[in-house]
Amino acid sequence: MEALPEPALLQVAGYFQALSEPTRLRILNLLREQERNVGELATLCGYSAANVSRHLSQLQQHGLVERESRGTSVYYRIADPAVYALCDLVCGQLARQAEREASTRAAFLPKTFS
Repeated sequence: MEALPEPALLQVAGYFQALSEPTRLRILNLLREQERNVGELATLCGYSAANVSRHLSQLQQHGLVERESRGTSVYYRIADPAVYALCDLVCGQLARQAEREASTRAAFLPKTFS
């Protein structure tokens, strides 16, 4: 990101903002398995089709998913699988952070003697 101009920084921020919503992360996880239409995603997520469509629109706007019309249905799939590497990197970092915090908390617990 070094020396990126302001428009590029805004684009990067938008990409991360698209990933900052749990429903969109859930949708990305479901699309990791296979492409799906809005109805399938809505059923699997437990949200309305309108809600899922709004989230898919955000994901598509930032290049994370792409859509394909087939007859009367529209199917969505991952546009760039690299998003999973990024998410895995973040999840690994959060797991390491949780381990450090647990170790710190454990240091304050009373010692039990046998």
